[in-house]
Amino acid sequence: MLKYALKRILLMIPTFFAISFLIFVLLNFAPGNPGAQMLSAEGSQNAQTSGDQREAYRIFKEQFNLDKPILWNDRYNLEGTDIEETLVTILNLDKNIPPQDRIDAQDRIENWGRYAVPGLIETLMNSNTVEVRALASERLAINAKKRLIGQYSKDISPEDKLSNKEIAKENNRIKKWFFSAGDTSAEAEITAKWSDWWKTNQDDWAYTSSDKFGILLFDTRFAKYWYNLLRLDFGISHLDKKPVLETVFSKLKYSITLAVSSVFLVYLMSLPLGIWSAVNQNTVKDRVITAILFMLYSLPSYFTAVILLNLFSVQWEIFPSIGFESMEADQMTTIQYIWDVIKHVTLPIVCMSYGSLAALSRYARTGLLDVIRADYIRTARAKGLPEGIVIIKHAARNGMIPILTLMATLLPALIGGSVIIEVIFGIPGMGSYIFESITLRDYNAVMAVLLISSTLTLIGMLLSDLSYALVDPRITFD
Repeated sequence: MLKYALKRILLMIPTFFAISFLIFVLLNFAPGNPGAQMLSAEGSQNAQTSGDQREAYRIFKEQFNLDKPILWNDRYNLEGTDIEETLVTILNLDKNIPPQDRIDAQDRIENWGRYAVPGLIETLMNSNTVEVRALASERLAINAKKRLIGQYSKDISPEDKLSNKEIAKENNRIKKWFFSAGDTSAEAEITAKWSDWWKTNQDDWAYTSSDKFGILLFDTRFAKYWYNLLRLDFGISHLDKKPVLETVFSKLKYSITLAVSSVFLVYLMSLPLGIWSAVNQNTVKDRVITAILFMLYSLPSYFTAVILLNLFSVQWEIFPSIGFESMEADQMTTIQYIWDVIKHVTLPIVCMSYGSLAALSRYARTGLLDVIRADYIRTARAKGLPEGIVIIKHAARNGMIPILTLMATLLPALIGGSVIIEVIFGIPGMGSYIFESITLRDYNAVMAVLLISSTLTLIGMLLSDLSYALVDPRITFD
């Protein structure tokens, strides 16, 4: 069994990589841009968004590597014609370019970053249009800046701090090197400065074959994300600028409380109910229980939640209507706090449990019916064993294999939460968190929750497979 378990664990590594790749691609190729709400409503429809807004949005994209290509980076091949065409699109000199094309061009020139510098220099020196040359100088003052080392990290070595001082000094020097269209004297001066600067720094863009290969594969969103992931760093939330993993852990106490309680309650009731129903197959009692369970299974959880809230919280005021705990919870004793939480989570747990109770009891019933007619069960009865021993010790044990298969989904369910139930009852758990993250395109948060859920699913499947040998000695992994 140990050898089998090790093989499965090793197989999890490429499986996890494939899952992360698929999730990453789906998220990043989805329509829309994270952080686009930072631009004004007018800016979302007009390329001439205010400079402060555009700069804030550019820094946001740089901070979260959203200015990088998703899977591969061939920006080292950018030419002066590519740059000039983009600048012409932004300027809209012929007044017939669609607004969205101008917005896309603005994003492109920002995202190209320092890769656009050679083309911008060429455009500045050779373009026949003064407006294009002026805009090229403005973009150079931004795109030619070097990124600070560990710019968004708290832990920076003293050597990196000294390097950052030199980088910041150089960035502050060149950020003023731009001119307005028609300012001939300023244009000549700025162009001369950029010409001298390019002679000194052009070796930074003399890419070798190995440089191009490294840029192609490793200067991308996916490579940057996996570099952080290998260090168990799930990144920073786009919304609150806090570490995603820290926020996930803060939400877990709510979802785990609901999920563990719900799972425990479901298994505690469904297994005996399924066994009892199988033993009393086709009796009036079995049919009544079956009808009740199917009625429960058909009731949507949001419908039941609203009914229970109206009855037990609004009319009868037995349970609180919202939240995980009372506002004065910090002033309660331990016993009072536990009782307060129990009152708050009773209705959510009921809503999360009844559907699974109906389904799981049917699985348990079906699994036992498949076993109860087996030859070894007849043999046990023929030996004179009591019916209770036959059912519990011999039949139920092997009939639980379908139930063990379903247990593979329990671990991810612990952090997945329930979006509908948590929203209705105002519980700030993982379900409402992932829903909000998807809505607001907080990619790092969505990736973290989905990858953690995927990992728990893989672990749950392994534990489920290994547990087969515990209930059925005929199963071996040798």
